[in-house]
Amino acid sequence: MADINDPRTLHPKIDPPQQEQPHPGLDKRLEPKADLGLESYEGNGRLTGRKALITGGDSGIGAAVAIAYAREGADVAISYLPEEQEDADVIIKAIEDAGRKALALPGDLQELAQCEKTVADTVEAFGGLDILVNNASRQIWHDGIGNIPDEDFDATMKSNVYSSYRVTKAALPHLKPGSSIIFTSSIQAYQPSPHLLDYALTKAAMNNLSKGLAEQLAPEGIRVNAVAPGPVWTPLQPSHGQPPEKLEEFGQHSPLGRAGQPAELAGAYVFLASDEASFVMGETLGVTGGTPTP
Repeated sequence: MADINDPRTLHPKIDPPQQEQPHPGLDKRLEPKADLGLESYEGNGRLTGRKALITGGDSGIGAAVAIAYAREGADVAISYLPEEQEDADVIIKAIEDAGRKALALPGDLQELAQCEKTVADTVEAFGGLDILVNNASRQIWHDGIGNIPDEDFDATMKSNVYSSYRVTKAALPHLKPGSSIIFTSSIQAYQPSPHLLDYALTKAAMNNLSKGLAEQLAPEGIRVNAVAPGPVWTPLQPSHGQPPEKLEEFGQHSPLGRAGQPAELAGAYVFLASDEASFVMGETLGVTGGTPTP
């Protein structure tokens, strides 16, 4: 009889010690360490010859997707903030260790010029682009709408919504039939937490953008979808992404009783980018530990 794994215990519950990092946070300093799939993900050639750009690809979900894409046969470019270089170096090495081309793209996607440069540099280095993952996100908690400074609200909009829109717009002239665009939405798009109002708003916007764009681009043979993670253990959480008290027993209120690990998200992004999802467009794939999405 084949071995099967109980999803409740496949990864341990997160009981993190007290910790705080400056935004945007580093995987390197996360305790306990997040599982990015470095030791576990095995590729099967599902993305052989593809050329991918992943924003926010240095840590968390983006890093896990970058590792998986490389091991599935894709060349991978990752964009990230310059202060995340330590994490990015690890992921660049993992891509190269998989025998694929890697491209590091430090810069702030709040700036239009950086969005356009990120795409242009990827196309120049790889000779094209056929997978775009809009994953870069800013998440800062605030105790009530009256306590969200306008500059914080603007930064979250620009980091999450503006960058996704601008990078996608820059990428479109290079995408051919069979290409795939994937947005990282969130359970917050459906069930917004009171302390994450601006972040949740952006995730709903990204979800909506993915669905409208899917209908627009389907006649061109370009597929657009989204993934909606639930509570996942990443550097976003202790770098002011959650109130300190929310980090205790993080994710244990999900139906599975634990938080997710970035490596558990990678398969969803591989599926949506691969030909196995050739008839999947305008879908939001929930990876939430059992919390329902509409």
